[in-house]
Amino acid sequence: MDQPAEHPHDASGVPADESAELKTHEIGKRTYIVADVDPLDVDGVRTVAVGSGLWLLGFVMLLPFAGRLAEADRLWWLWTCLAGFGLGVIGWDYCRRRRNRRANREPGKVSLDPTN
Repeated sequence: MDQPAEHPHDASGVPADESAELKTHEIGKRTYIVADVDPLDVDGVRTVAVGSGLWLLGFVMLLPFAGRLAEADRLWWLWTCLAGFGLGVIGWDYCRRRRNRRANREPGKVSLDPTN
Protein backbone atom coordinates (compact mmCIF):
# COMPACT_ATOMS: atom_id res chain seq x y z
CA MET A 1 0.00 0.00 0.00
CA ASP A 2 1.34 3.44 -0.95
CA GLN A 3 1.88 5.91 1.86
CA PRO A 4 1.24 9.64 1.23
CA ALA A 5 4.32 11.80 1.14
CA GLU A 6 5.18 13.27 4.53
CA HIS A 7 5.33 17.04 4.86
CA PRO A 8 7.32 18.79 7.56
CA HIS A 9 4.95 20.21 10.21
CA ASP A 10 5.47 22.61 13.07
CA ALA A 11 4.18 21.97 16.60
CA SER A 12 0.59 22.96 15.67
CA GLY A 13 0.35 20.27 12.98
CA VAL A 14 0.25 22.84 10.18
CA PRO A 15 2.75 22.49 7.33
CA ALA A 16 5.83 24.57 8.12
CA ASP A 17 5.67 26.63 4.91
CA GLU A 18 2.08 27.76 5.73
CA SER A 19 2.53 28.49 9.45
CA ALA A 20 4.26 31.84 8.83
CA GLU A 21 1.07 33.20 7.20
CA LEU A 22 -1.36 32.09 9.92
CA LYS A 23 -2.89 34.52 12.38
CA THR A 24 -3.52 33.19 15.87
CA HIS A 25 -5.22 34.36 19.05
CA GLU A 26 -4.26 33.05 22.45
CA ILE A 27 -7.07 32.93 24.98
CA GLY A 28 -6.11 31.36 28.28
CA LYS A 29 -4.14 28.21 27.57
CA ARG A 30 -5.63 27.74 24.11
CA THR A 31 -4.40 29.04 20.77
CA TYR A 32 -6.94 29.62 18.01
CA ILE A 33 -6.04 29.88 14.34
CA VAL A 34 -7.89 32.68 12.54
CA ALA A 35 -8.92 31.90 8.98
CA ASP A 36 -8.12 34.56 6.41
CA VAL A 37 -11.54 34.72 4.73
CA ASP A 38 -13.88 37.54 3.86
CA PRO A 39 -17.05 37.81 5.97
CA LEU A 40 -20.32 36.73 4.38
CA ASP A 41 -22.49 39.51 3.08
CA VAL A 42 -25.66 38.36 4.81
CA ASP A 43 -28.53 40.79 5.29
CA GLY A 44 -30.89 38.38 7.07
CA VAL A 45 -33.81 38.71 4.66
CA ARG A 46 -33.76 35.09 3.50
CA THR A 47 -33.14 33.74 7.00
CA VAL A 48 -36.07 35.62 8.51
CA ALA A 49 -38.34 34.72 5.57
CA VAL A 50 -37.58 31.00 5.98
CA GLY A 51 -38.14 31.20 9.74
CA SER A 52 -41.46 32.98 9.23
CA GLY A 53 -42.51 30.37 6.71
CA LEU A 54 -41.70 27.59 9.16
CA TRP A 55 -43.82 29.26 11.88
CA LEU A 56 -46.70 29.53 9.38
CA LEU A 57 -46.25 25.88 8.41
CA GLY A 58 -46.39 24.91 12.08
CA PHE A 59 -49.61 26.89 12.50
CA VAL A 60 -51.24 25.30 9.46
CA MET A 61 -50.16 21.81 10.52
CA LEU A 62 -51.54 22.27 14.05
CA LEU A 63 -54.81 23.85 12.91
CA PRO A 64 -56.64 20.54 12.29
CA PHE A 65 -55.74 19.48 15.83
CA ALA A 66 -57.10 22.61 17.54
CA GLY A 67 -59.79 20.59 19.34
CA ARG A 68 -57.31 18.08 20.72
CA LEU A 69 -54.93 20.85 21.70
CA ALA A 70 -57.73 22.61 23.58
CA GLU A 71 -58.67 19.39 25.40
CA ALA A 72 -55.05 18.88 26.46
CA ASP A 73 -54.70 22.55 27.46
CA ARG A 74 -52.10 23.04 24.71
CA LEU A 75 -53.96 25.51 22.49
CA TRP A 76 -51.18 27.99 23.19
CA TRP A 77 -49.00 25.98 20.75
CA LEU A 78 -51.24 27.15 17.93
CA TRP A 79 -51.12 30.80 18.99
CA THR A 80 -47.36 30.64 19.54
CA CYS A 81 -46.93 29.62 15.91
CA LEU A 82 -49.16 32.46 14.78
CA ALA A 83 -47.26 34.96 16.94
CA GLY A 84 -43.94 33.63 15.58
CA PHE A 85 -45.20 34.16 12.04
CA GLY A 86 -46.44 37.68 12.80
CA LEU A 87 -43.19 38.72 14.47
CA GLY A 88 -41.27 37.11 11.63
CA VAL A 89 -43.13 39.23 9.08
CA ILE A 90 -42.23 42.34 11.07
CA GLY A 91 -38.59 41.19 11.22
CA TRP A 92 -38.58 40.37 7.50
CA ASP A 93 -39.85 43.87 6.67
CA TYR A 94 -37.20 45.42 8.94
CA CYS A 95 -34.39 43.40 7.32
CA ARG A 96 -35.65 44.15 3.82
CA ARG A 97 -35.83 47.91 4.51
CA ARG A 98 -32.38 47.88 6.11
CA ARG A 99 -30.93 46.04 3.09
CA ASN A 100 -32.49 48.58 0.72
CA ARG A 101 -31.20 51.54 2.78
CA ARG A 102 -27.71 50.09 2.81
CA ALA A 103 -27.82 49.46 -0.95
CA ASN A 104 -28.92 53.06 -1.67
CA ARG A 105 -26.37 54.89 0.48
CA GLU A 106 -23.31 56.45 -1.07
CA PRO A 107 -20.22 54.22 -1.27
CA GLY A 108 -17.67 55.06 1.39
CA LYS A 109 -20.14 57.09 3.45
CA VAL A 110 -19.99 56.07 7.11
CA SER A 111 -23.06 56.59 9.24
CA LEU A 112 -23.16 56.79 13.02
CA ASP A 113 -26.73 55.47 12.97
CA PRO A 114 -26.55 51.71 13.77
CA THR A 115 -29.63 50.98 11.62
CA ASN A 116 -27.86 52.16 8.44
